[in-house]
Amino acid sequence: MSDLAVSPVERHAVPLAQGAVHLTRFRPQGRPRGCVLCWHGAIESGRIFHSRSGKGLAPWLARQGYEVFVADQRGRGEAPPRPARGITLDQTDVIVDEIPAAIEACLTLSGAARLHLVAHSWGGVLLASSMARSATLRDRVARQAYFGTKRSVKSWTPQRLLYVDLIWKGLAPLARGVCGYLPARALRWGSDDEYAGSHRQGADWVRPRPWVDRRDGFDYAAALANGGLPPVLHIAGAADRALGHPDDVARFAAECGPHRQRHLALGRDQGLSRDYGHLDMLTHPNAMQEVFPTLVEWFEED
Repeated sequence: MSDLAVSPVERHAVPLAQGAVHLTRFRPQGRPRGCVLCWHGAIESGRIFHSRSGKGLAPWLARQGYEVFVADQRGRGEAPPRPARGITLDQTDVIVDEIPAAIEACLTLSGAARLHLVAHSWGGVLLASSMARSATLRDRVARQAYFGTKRSVKSWTPQRLLYVDLIWKGLAPLARGVCGYLPARALRWGSDDEYAGSHRQGADWVRPRPWVDRRDGFDYAAALANGGLPPVLHIAGAADRALGHPDDVARFAAECGPHRQRHLALGRDQGLSRDYGHLDMLTHPNAMQEVFPTLVEWFEED
């Protein structure tokens, strides 16, 4: 596999009616073999895809010849506005405004007609939700890869009781009520904070309830019931017992309706060096040799 040089990283702001989505751009030297947009999950930023030392999936894909954009949603990284009491933005705004604007900006900047999408965790739920609302948006997407993406959590494990039931659905609403937003960084629950509305909606969807928008009643599952979602590589960590349990990942894939799909459970049973978890499938040093090449294979598959 090629290991091309990468041009200096660029930063772009995509302005919206309130605030802006930020894009970090990794450009290969030479003609790109494709365009990729990476979307992070809840209480994290685009840093899940690239470290300050130049490691991670995004720079790795750029070295393979792809032009890669990593998004920071509003309120993440340095994208304004920062989470605070009185900010009314929520995940519906991400689905309706941020994702379509970011995709169009990536296509405009790259000159590509279509792109690939890569998501971690809740980011995949947001991407699928956005495409459920827009057939035009689906036409702009070639292939997708979702790392540890689940919506509702039904798998019963001790880890699920701690991270999902106690923290996300129990303690987090209390912290949100006190601060007016979810202070995940201060509580050491995540790498970035969350708008109050986004957490409220996300905690609602994590429960085994219909995939329906609490703001306008849009039924996402019904919109995808007859197909239309671009092909998805659904990736789960074999050691992920709470935030992206393989059974919950498979359940979300089914909820997205009929679509071309492939499933991977990253672990020793598949000949890998370790059973990967929710974060280290993207951050462990071995992932560069054992996990990342699978994306290129998926992107290039006929």
